[in-house]
Amino acid sequence: MDLTYTEEEEAFRARLRAWLAKVLPGLPAKPAAADWPGRRAYDAAWQRMLYDAGYAGLHWPREAGGQGATPTQHLIFLEETELAGAPYVGANFVGLLHAGPTIAAEGTPGQRARWLPPILRGDEIWCQGFSEPDAGSDLAALRTKAVRDGDSYVVTGSKIWTSHAEVADWCELLVRTDPEAPRHRGISWLALPMDAPGVTVRPLRTLAGTAEFAEMFLDGVRVPAGNRVGAENDGWRVTMVTLAFERGTAFVGEVVACRRVLGALARTARANGRWDDAVLRRRLGRLSAEFTALWRLTQWNVSEAQSGGGVPGAGGSVFKLRYSHARQELYDAAAEVLGAGSLDADQEWVADRLSSLSYTIAAGTSQIQQNVIAERILGLPKGR
Repeated sequence: MDLTYTEEEEAFRARLRAWLAKVLPGLPAKPAAADWPGRRAYDAAWQRMLYDAGYAGLHWPREAGGQGATPTQHLIFLEETELAGAPYVGANFVGLLHAGPTIAAEGTPGQRARWLPPILRGDEIWCQGFSEPDAGSDLAALRTKAVRDGDSYVVTGSKIWTSHAEVADWCELLVRTDPEAPRHRGISWLALPMDAPGVTVRPLRTLAGTAEFAEMFLDGVRVPAGNRVGAENDGWRVTMVTLAFERGTAFVGEVVACRRVLGALARTARANGRWDDAVLRRRLGRLSAEFTALWRLTQWNVSEAQSGGGVPGAGGSVFKLRYSHARQELYDAAAEVLGAGSLDADQEWVADRLSSLSYTIAAGTSQIQQNVIAERILGLPKGR
């Protein structure tokens, strides 16, 4: 992996910086954290701005509607937009980071033409219907069933922790299409229209007070068979593609955000006298090294994905495992630096600290990541 920047890449960075400096001052105020309809509109408008400027789907292949940028250009984009304080993908994240890349990799030409352009423009929002109440971290234990009936599947069951279900147009949905097959072999990946009869959504309120997750109940919902991505009963393999994107590249922008937060903490420690604490300085220094290493690991994973056909490998689990814990350690350090101020609920970082508690669960628990690393990278036998 070559970590030096070419003249072309530096020119790309300069153009991006100039564009961000021009458009960011004109953005409206971000809606309140609990206003998800407002946040959907805000995030969709930003995505449309990216699309019109040629920055949407920057690293997606051209045949999928993207710009075909290099991995390094993609990382420059993530770095510069975060440093400039530009909006993150927000409500668009499932479509842009999970469903869209999966459809680009596994979908038919017709499916790519139908779903990818609206995702890139911000016209349609996706949610993720993977987890189930009784399955825990064992995704293959899902029981939501889909029975073939002519040109449709009739879907019955329930999902939980369905990201952005209350504002979504589509859902990437895992269903069991063959209850007699071994559990990993009887699953299919469907695109569910959220306005279909029989879909009920009940928002779930998080520790931070927002409702970006929901329960979803499916009562005889008819889904066209043409909405299946991949072959029937091959959904587990397609799901592994989705999870590879979720763990391998979906968090990369947040590494830059954590490095920015760490710098702000160091400045605050110097200002409030906490910098004299040698133990605290070592803690912040270790975190700085940690996030620098995670950024290098990100570069490696993205480069590997590009050379391997665009789908991240098992190295994404290494990143996800370490990043989840490093983020929690960062916000623990923030509480130490701020002291009593850490209880001030008006500070934006408090919501981030509460959110950090979920990272060792989201996108696969740390225990699941350890199993993936043990089996797929270290070659150890499967646990019993």
